[in-house]
Amino acid sequence: MKQSLGPKILAQPTPAWVIGSYDQTGAPNVMTAAWCGVCCSKPPCLTVSIQTPRHSFAAIMERKAFTVNIASAHQAAEVDYFGMVSGKNVDKFQTTGMTPVRGEMVDAPYIEEFPLIVECKVVAVHDLGVHTQFVGQIMDVKADPSVLDDKGMPDMSKISPFVFTPGNRAYYGIGAYLGQGFDLGKAFMNT
Repeated sequence: MKQSLGPKILAQPTPAWVIGSYDQTGAPNVMTAAWCGVCCSKPPCLTVSIQTPRHSFAAIMERKAFTVNIASAHQAAEVDYFGMVSGKNVDKFQTTGMTPVRGEMVDAPYIEEFPLIVECKVVAVHDLGVHTQFVGQIMDVKADPSVLDDKGMPDMSKISPFVFTPGNRAYYGIGAYLGQGFDLGKAFMNT
């Protein structure tokens, strides 16, 4: 029998994404977010949920754009730092030595050193309580050529992304390859 833990945010794991935006002064800023995910295939969209007091909240509301920056495991310290301090008080790019790049498709910066970038324009905003959910239509995905497979698609083993677990507030690498999607389950077909 399972043990009840009550209504908590313990879905495991969550993304370790860094959200890029330009603040009210035009300065590039980033924040770490775990309350994110894909929400629609056509048009391709994803969501990010941010609390109203966060510096990034007003920036995304004003510019109606953000980027999702997906780091490699060796960049975990930068990702963690981006969630520990506010862009109101600190230039996170200067502190970490990361390079902001102006998005080509949306009015938001991305991090040059991170291997996978998603540029999004805001198409819906939902007040959910302590968080506001931004639905971003994916306008472009950018990847370092070094993380692409022979078909030109991002290869998770080359990107080496990592995840966050809310319960114990820890980062974990992603495990071994288990098999191909829409193939493993065939063992249960026609039985």
